[in-house]
Amino acid sequence: MESIDSPPAPRDVLIVGGGIAGLASAVGLSRAGASVTVVEQEPDFHEVGAGLELAPNGTRVLAEWGLLEEMESLGVRPRALVIKDAIDGRVLTRQELGADFERRYGGPYLVAHRSDLLNVLLRAAERAGVTLITNEKIDRVETQHGRALATAASGNVYEAQLVIGADGLGSTLRGVLSDDVPVASGFVAYRGTCRMSEVDIDADLDNVVAFIGPGCHFVQYPIRKDLDQHGQLLNQVAVFQSPAFLRGETEWGLPGEVDAAFATCAEQIRHALGYVPRDRHWLMYDREPIDTWVEGRLLLLGDAAHPMLQYLAQGACQSIEDARVLQATVTDAVFGGSNHDRWIDAAQTFNSIRAPHTARVQRTARQWGESWHVDGIGRTLRNMLFSSRDLSDHHYTDWLYAQV
Repeated sequence: MESIDSPPAPRDVLIVGGGIAGLASAVGLSRAGASVTVVEQEPDFHEVGAGLELAPNGTRVLAEWGLLEEMESLGVRPRALVIKDAIDGRVLTRQELGADFERRYGGPYLVAHRSDLLNVLLRAAERAGVTLITNEKIDRVETQHGRALATAASGNVYEAQLVIGADGLGSTLRGVLSDDVPVASGFVAYRGTCRMSEVDIDADLDNVVAFIGPGCHFVQYPIRKDLDQHGQLLNQVAVFQSPAFLRGETEWGLPGEVDAAFATCAEQIRHALGYVPRDRHWLMYDREPIDTWVEGRLLLLGDAAHPMLQYLAQGACQSIEDARVLQATVTDAVFGGSNHDRWIDAAQTFNSIRAPHTARVQRTARQWGESWHVDGIGRTLRNMLFSSRDLSDHHYTDWLYAQV
């Protein structure tokens, strides 16, 4: 990591935010031939959380970048995605993830720790010669005289052909394009991992399992297989609608609500819930889709452009897709001909390709979450629909996992 006593010499691209979206973009742009600087406001590059899912639309890109083998060594290939009823525990439907699935979509389905993916991307960025800067917060981006100028809180000014805002759900830079604010779903997530050799949990270590129930759901899957030769880590996520939120209270989703939210669920879930840490929780927000991610020489991507609820498990994958599409548009517009100042064209082309697709993912994630959490006759009808699904039908996944 570099010192920030003074900003580095001008680069082609300055990326604001060193999370998965920012580092993936740095890798993709470097492969296109761009010189890249990533600026992170935290003291180091890290991810907060536990597990994540990488569907084929993400792993295909990692394979193209030569990173899939490293990622597979750190993650687990589940056999299937399984949806169960949280009240009675019965299987409603499943998606097999074996050889046929991989052939159809051109890549495997992996589950891994968020920090492992981030570190794989970080190492790739370092190998590509990306300039990595920490402890630097960008407050303002302006376009002047055909260049982008990014001003940091420290007073440093960074010059680039293009600035990418990859600063997440609470993006400061999004304010240049939109005055919208994050939308609270009223749901909260408690996440954590535990070593299977040290706990007494009846868990399926072959599959990603989602128990869906009235106003709540519970997800389990293994990550970091054979860590330190002591067996697998089990990732668990407990999500529920907060009664305090529904009452209009400003403090909601607190630990005192957890057990009551799952009180009617199967005993297997209530027992496993005791191994989910209560010291940290994540309030679930997204934003309404916006059509325009470009203003001058500023471009948004990742959660800064299209934050989504997690029901399709696509947050990381959509950021990786962003990076790959941006790589392609920059290759064509900037490095594919004699005109080396078509960065705005590249950004606008990227915007036109990605915004409609990610808006569909955002809206579908909301709808999918609603279907998970119904009660009464809604639950009965949903279970009938899920249970009657033809397991060879890929209608629900083709649009999401297929090559874009």
